[in-house]
Amino acid sequence: MKAGTLRRFINLWPPFLCSGIQIRRISNDYREVEVVLKQHWYNSNYVGVHFGGSLFAMTDGLHMIMLIRLLGHDYYVWDQRASIEYIKPGRGTVKAWFRLDDATLATIREKTAGGEKYLPEFQVEITDASGEVVARVQKTLYVRRKPPKNGLPATA
Repeated sequence: MKAGTLRRFINLWPPFLCSGIQIRRISNDYREVEVVLKQHWYNSNYVGVHFGGSLFAMTDGLHMIMLIRLLGHDYYVWDQRASIEYIKPGRGTVKAWFRLDDATLATIREKTAGGEKYLPEFQVEITDASGEVVARVQKTLYVRRKPPKNGLPATA
């Protein structure tokens, strides 16, 4: 699936659509994703700043999707654990960038080459319009190479 098509589908996914979360960009090679969240009455909390759950939801599943697209069908990839640290109140439009580089992908392939599980960790910063960090999200993924079927490796 082309990155632009996937972006449109994800933007229509109810948890993102109903929270005001929007994928602004997915690079054609799936190595970068930009997510924005505009503040509205329906995603603000009692004190008038971004609802923490919406900030956290901005990061949900995106590293997993990127790795699935980059590693192919030979791998199991799941979100395993996540935590968020709120740094300052989020107001207005906030943004998060996701990036995967060659070194990270090479490490994942190396650590899983023999069928072992690997738990890579990623950090994403959510920033406001002035570039100040509003929150940091720590994600741990589960990655494992699928066992061969009938002695043959899985196909991509």
